[in-house]
Amino acid sequence: MSDKIVLASASVHRADLMSRAGIKFEVRPAEIDERAAEAPFANTGSIPADVARVLAEIKAVDVSGKEPGALVIGCDQILSLDDQILHKAKTMEEARRRLLTLSGKTHQLSSAVVIARDGAVIWDHVGIALMNMRKLSPQFIGRYLSAAGPSVLGSVGVYQVEGLGIQLFDSIDGDFFTIVGLPLLALVKQLRQQGLVDD
Repeated sequence: MSDKIVLASASVHRADLMSRAGIKFEVRPAEIDERAAEAPFANTGSIPADVARVLAEIKAVDVSGKEPGALVIGCDQILSLDDQILHKAKTMEEARRRLLTLSGKTHQLSSAVVIARDGAVIWDHVGIALMNMRKLSPQFIGRYLSAAGPSVLGSVGVYQVEGLGIQLFDSIDGDFFTIVGLPLLALVKQLRQQGLVDD
């Protein structure tokens, strides 16, 4: 059995979090169409956390089939409002409309992480964060998007809480790592149990 760890994600943020945590790994992004993989869940009553877990599993299993013996980590994050899944905005105008939709409401971030080896899932975890966005005026949204710039399009919620995005919220119920898309505390604990990080 290999001690090799592979991250099945192209996210530089997830890779940075794992590197800072002292985890030695390689990156091999999964080659899947996420929207196509998600499509079977439409109108089935599936909860967003389950969708996030399944998408993370598909990524981990896909890559683990190409990395014999390696421990492969797949991740996915879903933003939902009243159980409706929302995807990344493609334009700044879509970003503006997204913030108007989320303004004054509480939305949920479901961040899933799955570990697979040789095509089989050996562990999974979904972290949940509840994001209580304050009531935003159209004027503030315009100023925020102008200051934050197109980088917000890389975030499903059109914000990065580690930067200007924190100004959008009244309160947050959930840990930082779940919010940024990788429940790192649960992952490190599991890797420790696997003997892959120091105890």
